[in-house]
Amino acid sequence: MEYKDYYATLGVPKTATGDEIKKAYRKLVRKYHPDVSKEADADAKTKELNEAYGVLGDPEKRAAYDELGSAPYRQGEQFRPPPDWGSDYESYGGDDSEFFKDLFAHVGGRRRGGGFQMRGEDSHAAIRIALRDAYQGASRTIALRVPQVDAQGRVVTRERTLNVTIPKGVTEGQQLRLAGQGQPGIGGAEAGDLYLEIQFEPDPRYSVEGRDVYEKVPVAPWEAALGAEIDVPTPSGRVTVTVPARSQGGRKLRLKGRGIPASGAAPAGDLYLLLDIALPPADTPQAKALYEQMARELRFNPRATLDA
Repeated sequence: MEYKDYYATLGVPKTATGDEIKKAYRKLVRKYHPDVSKEADADAKTKELNEAYGVLGDPEKRAAYDELGSAPYRQGEQFRPPPDWGSDYESYGGDDSEFFKDLFAHVGGRRRGGGFQMRGEDSHAAIRIALRDAYQGASRTIALRVPQVDAQGRVVTRERTLNVTIPKGVTEGQQLRLAGQGQPGIGGAEAGDLYLEIQFEPDPRYSVEGRDVYEKVPVAPWEAALGAEIDVPTPSGRVTVTVPARSQGGRKLRLKGRGIPASGAAPAGDLYLLLDIALPPADTPQAKALYEQMARELRFNPRATLDA
């Protein structure tokens, strides 16, 4: 079945107030009422108008329609509910269209004692944290924009803040579920949940694959050539590591268990230090002389192994 645009049925924009919707409905229902209209489809048109006004004229049902009904479907597209839709549905009346019934069955809407109830939708958002927060845990304050229905029956947004605890051991892409912090329910129904997707703030020193962390570590040429013990700051604190002699740029030093900490059944990842040979600048006469001496005495050609 095709998606029904109730606003188009009443000839009003989506920003119309409750009074504007009522005025448009009354004007059209007088025009198409079967007792006065000579139109061949007056009866069917009147039913369409009654159904549209039954939704848009009720602030709670209008909010449900705006938020959940029109978003996934575009005018003219086929409306194909999943097989399990309608299991919770209670009839709104014999004149309801199949689209109306399937739409409100999908969102769990029901009329009990004259009141419409619907569980709030789940919300999804992203939250950025520093990599160090995944090692230690953290607290964040976020701002949420929550839809509400104003006195004129329009859906408006209000901003509220929420304190979020980032648990130790989270990974990028993981979702934190905050029960009851999603979209508010309608007619006293429970609110939906809020899902926050973890994203790491970009840092040129680090890259992350699952729970394994890769860190670029600059080393001096003599440290790489002769070997050395160096101090390295890492997300879990400073460590002393040994650089093996004759190391080349790009060599990986593995520190087992020093990646993102364990969480639940997931074990801790590893930290890989990627050696990056940093050349001292030839910005003094002494430094320039040392480079000239190496050029004369070492006779080193880094391109000797390249194919012609």
